[in-house]
Amino acid sequence: MAGVKDLSLDDLEHLIEQKVLEMLGDPDSGLELREEFKRELEERLAKPSKRVPQREVLNRFGHD
Repeated sequence: MAGVKDLSLDDLEHLIEQKVLEMLGDPDSGLELREEFKRELEERLAKPSKRVPQREVLNRFGHD
């Protein structure tokens, strides 16, 4: 049987989050997004990302 020591950091964080939600409940449960927010989100998702990966930034500035 696997123990906590065998979990990845992501798995451990997920487990903790699930336990907190189990104990406290989801504070956003039952809430709905405003139409204005939905439109803005759709517009942002339709535009290409302007993010530059960390590796590319390091390569541009000569760091390994």
